[in-house]
Amino acid sequence: MPRIDDPDPGVGPGTDPGTDPGADLRMPFLAVAAWAGGLLAVAPRGVCLAVVAGSAVVGLLVAGPRRGRGGVAAVLAATVVGLAVVASAWVRVEATSHNPVADLARERAAVELVGVVSSDPRAVASRFGDQVVVRLSVREVAGRGERHRVRAPVVVLGDPAWLRQPLGATVAATGRLVEPDDPRDGVSALLTGAGPPTRVAPPDVWWRGAAAVRASIRDAVAHRPDDQRALVPALVTGDDAGLDPALEDAFRTTGLTHLTAVSGTNLTLVVGFLLVLARWCRVRGRWLVPVAGLGIIGFLLVARAEPSVLRAATMGTVGLLALGSNGRLRATRGLGVAVVVLLLVQPALATSAGFALSALATAGIVLLAPGWRDAMARWLPRWLAEAVAVPAAAQVACTPVVAALSGQVSIVAVLANLVVAPAVGPATVLGLGGGLVALVSAPLGRLLGTGAGWCVGWIAAVARRGAELPLAAVEWGTGATALVVLTAACVALAAAAPWLLRSARRTVPLVAVLVLVTTVRLPTPGWPAEGWVLAMCDVGQGDALVIRAGPGSGVVVDAGPDPGAIDRCLDDLGIEQVPLVVLTHFHADHVDGLPGVLDDRVVGAVWTTSLLDPPDAVDEVVAESGEVGVVPTLPATTATTVGDVTLQPVWPPSGDPRAGPGDGSTANDASVVLVAEVRGVRILLTGDLEPPGQAVLARELPSLQVDVLKVPHHGSRYQDVGWLTSLGADVALVPVGEDNDYGHPNAGVLAALEEVGAEVARTDLDGTVVVVPDGDGVRLVRR
Repeated sequence: MPRIDDPDPGVGPGTDPGTDPGADLRMPFLAVAAWAGGLLAVAPRGVCLAVVAGSAVVGLLVAGPRRGRGGVAAVLAATVVGLAVVASAWVRVEATSHNPVADLARERAAVELVGVVSSDPRAVASRFGDQVVVRLSVREVAGRGERHRVRAPVVVLGDPAWLRQPLGATVAATGRLVEPDDPRDGVSALLTGAGPPTRVAPPDVWWRGAAAVRASIRDAVAHRPDDQRALVPALVTGDDAGLDPALEDAFRTTGLTHLTAVSGTNLTLVVGFLLVLARWCRVRGRWLVPVAGLGIIGFLLVARAEPSVLRAATMGTVGLLALGSNGRLRATRGLGVAVVVLLLVQPALATSAGFALSALATAGIVLLAPGWRDAMARWLPRWLAEAVAVPAAAQVACTPVVAALSGQVSIVAVLANLVVAPAVGPATVLGLGGGLVALVSAPLGRLLGTGAGWCVGWIAAVARRGAELPLAAVEWGTGATALVVLTAACVALAAAAPWLLRSARRTVPLVAVLVLVTTVRLPTPGWPAEGWVLAMCDVGQGDALVIRAGPGSGVVVDAGPDPGAIDRCLDDLGIEQVPLVVLTHFHADHVDGLPGVLDDRVVGAVWTTSLLDPPDAVDEVVAESGEVGVVPTLPATTATTVGDVTLQPVWPPSGDPRAGPGDGSTANDASVVLVAEVRGVRILLTGDLEPPGQAVLARELPSLQVDVLKVPHHGSRYQDVGWLTSLGADVALVPVGEDNDYGHPNAGVLAALEEVGAEVARTDLDGTVVVVPDGDGVRLVRR
């Protein structure tokens, strides 16, 4: 983290309060105007111009009488900047949507084109097979009998052979151009069905050099454990390929995600280290400027000069401005200039979450952290006060945006960032140094890579342990009301923090309470409800159910997508023993949480479907299960008893033809379906069974009646509704994620179930739900 210099002397005799160098907000004011212009640019043009004009008039009426010419000039400057960003956005849309490539896309033309690879190719899975997504800057296109020389950005959806094309290579390819979903994305067309490309020319020497450094960084840590091998490149260059999804979740929960992406901190550390080396070599004065410039250029090449990297580098440069004399003044102005320039060049950044997080974090460090540090420095060593103030200010500034993206507010983020801070700098410098040295001496490079690995090993340990704390993060709504309340709370905290932090008598008790709440699992009276037999865990967009097999014991049916979520749910239910885990099929939203089930619990066996698809997920489940082992479910004619639970598999039938690789629907339709009975309550657990399988079960089990139905496939609209409503269920459970992209659950399906008397519970609205026997029926208890 950059050091926060002392603010300039306060206002004294002969000093104009309006020009206090520590509080010059003129450029940030223009930055806000530029940001508003970028947001307005997505609106219809008439509305956009009307809003800008109306804002200018209101500003003149309010500011003019109070501040005279200065107020009028400020309003006019803000209006000009806002309009400039709007105009820039419109010009870019015109440029990308009115050119030969865009015209051919509107005709869905088959084309031949030549272009330069402008992003790293990325493999994505789809129901039509694996494809590669890569951006191409088209230089020449031929279609409809004409050939054009152009400069137009295109996104390619192509053959896996595209993975072998490095950034900066010139390639020739064929395919069909189609229109993008939104021309404001800065893309002229999509090239679909692109076959293997032909390389016309290799990348320029600087791109080849950058690729060699990236590969060398990976080689320098190739001998380290998995977490370290993936984290060092992520920390140094943002290369997060191979990062464990569970570790990514832990980083999100603990507010450390910024470490695995290219951020301003990366540039500040790298360039700051170069400046230190330059000073050791007796470089002084203005000669340090070109050293810093070369460091920034090198960083851009190695980390890839994509929009997100350019944004991070710009914010990192602002962080460098905070070093030296008048740091706060220079950084405040630099932040304003950076935001204005970035939005003029790339107006789409106004709607980018990454841009918002970078700008807000930098603003928090520059504007809030000095005051917080000075308050704590009254009773703490100054270095410690600064170490606490920097991550705390950045976290508070970013909290509303993070909550809008994740639906969570991290409670341990400040502490986690503080604890890992001493390791971030050495890890970054040693990782980069190891990559550079390995180009000359592989053994010495591995030695430096080992040091970087030790550092990131500490960071990974903090993330994993922090995410396991009882209250590492709290769920927070993503609706407008919830975010407004959270934003107001953050503003109030920012304003009150200097007063709170000034005295140890106020600060220490607050910190003690926070630590207690975070680290000690508080009792939850009345939960789980006494006598519960089934729990539907709230794990987001995925299935995770627990059938109570006895005191502290439960059969887990599916584990959801998040190890932390299912682990917390089982802890809350008091489940210490899991005699049986049933994974209905191998899709991520049912199996990725398995490590959370296995963590610190005695697990007896893992049942799965006989359809071993998708293979990668099968391999992960087998690896995670370890000595427990994975076996297909018993034949549909065989029942088994686990504690208080009797389980009868009814699907898939033995020897079913679905037991082979297939698409998503086939895997869903091969889901294990169970009829469970516990304490007289009959439960039908359906996985993601599709309508064809439902129809077969309806014929084979015509008299099936249950008390509780787990609705298949998160309440998808693809259901045999007649069969579902014929089961006579008193309760219908729908595990589903809030604001998911699939349209789950379908309102018509839920309405049909309610019409026949079923009480519907869904995790996106009700959270975790337990089923409790109640006389001749059952009742629901929602948490």
